Amino acid sequence: MKRRIMILAGAASAALAACSTPQGLPPMAVMAKGETVPVGTMNEDAADDPAIWRHADDPGGSSLIVATDKKAGLYVYGMDGEIRSFIDAGAVNNVDLAVLEDGTVFVAASDRIDLLNSHISTFTLDTATGELDPIGRIESGPGEGYGFCMSQHGSLSALAVIKDGTLREYEIVVSAPGEAPQATLLREMAVPSQPEGCVFDDRDGTLYVGEEVAGIWRFRDGETQGELVAAIDNEYLVADVEGLAIVTDGADGGYLVASSQGDNAYAVFALPDVTPVGRFSIAQGVFGSAEETDGIELDAREFGPEYPEGLFIAQDGQNGEQAQNFKLVSWADVKAVLGLD
Repeated sequence: MKRRIMILAGAASAALAACSTPQGLPPMAVMAKGETVPVGTMNEDAADDPAIWRHADDPGGSSLIVATDKKAGLYVYGMDGEIRSFIDAGAVNNVDLAVLEDGTVFVAASDRIDLLNSHISTFTLDTATGELDPIGRIESGPGEGYGFCMSQHGSLSALAVIKDGTLREYEIVVSAPGEAPQATLLREMAVPSQPEGCVFDDRDGTLYVGEEVAGIWRFRDGETQGELVAAIDNEYLVADVEGLAIVTDGADGGYLVASSQGDNAYAVFALPDVTPVGRFSIAQGVFGSAEETDGIELDAREFGPEYPEGLFIAQDGQNGEQAQNFKLVSWADVKAVLGLD
C-alpha cells in the first residue's frame, strides 16, 4: 500500500510540474521549406549552431550552410540540405563566418576541447567544393568556451563567450592564406550567469548576448557595461534564451530574433529599441517541426524562389527518431504571419 501511495504521489508531482511549465504567448506557426541531413552523433544533444554563406550569382542553388556537431566537428551543407563536407574538429559549439576583403570566406568556431582554457578554431571555406581548411587555433582565455559570434564593424572581431558569463572580444587579423590568424584582446565584459547566443549589429557595433535564464543583454560598441534589454517574461521569452540572429534594414531598424527554447518558439524584437513584435514556431509539415532550438541564423537577402526575402535556419533539438538537424524556413513566411514590413 505504501508503494502505491508513493507512485500516485510521484505521478501527481509530475502532473503538477507539467502544468506549471511556463508557456509564452501563443506563437504563429510557419513550416520549414527544407532541412539538413542529421548530424552524425546519435542519441545526444549534438547539433547546435549554423552560419550562412550566400553565393551572389546563384543564391538558391550554390549557397552553403556551415553547422556544428558539438560532439564531433563541422558540417558544410548545400541549400538542398545534403552534406558537402565534414571536418573532424572536435568539440566545437558555435560557429560564424565572415567574407574578407579579398573574398576569402573565414570560418571560426568556439572550441571546447580544453574545458579549462577556451580557444577559437579557424578555417577557410572553399566555396566551390564546400571543404573547410583549418588554419589555426586561437587562445581566448581561461574558462570553457561556449558561445561565439563575429563582427565586421570596422575591423574583423570575434566574441568568445565563456560558460561562466565572461565575454571577451578579440580583433582578428588574417594575414596570409594558410597562416594562423592573430588575435588581440579589445575588451572583456560579463553577464551574471551562463550565456551562449550572441550577435553583432555591424551597422554600429552593438552587441547582443543571451543570458540563458535572464534575457538579452545589449553592449554598445566599445563599452564594457551592458544593459538587460529583453528580460525573461514568460510571454515573449521563456528560459532558456539560446540562439540570437539579426536582420538589419537601412541605417536604423531591422529585427532581432531569439530562440525561446523553454516553449519551442522564436521571439522577434524590432530594433533599435528591442521592442517585442511577435513570436513564431516551426510547425509539423513536410520537413517536421523544430523543438528545443539552440542556434539560429538569419540572412534577409534572396535565396531563390523558396526563400525570396531571406533564409532563417534553426537547430532542431528533437527531430523525431533521427539525430538532430537544422530546419530551413522562409523569412517571407515569418514576416507574413507576424505582419512585419
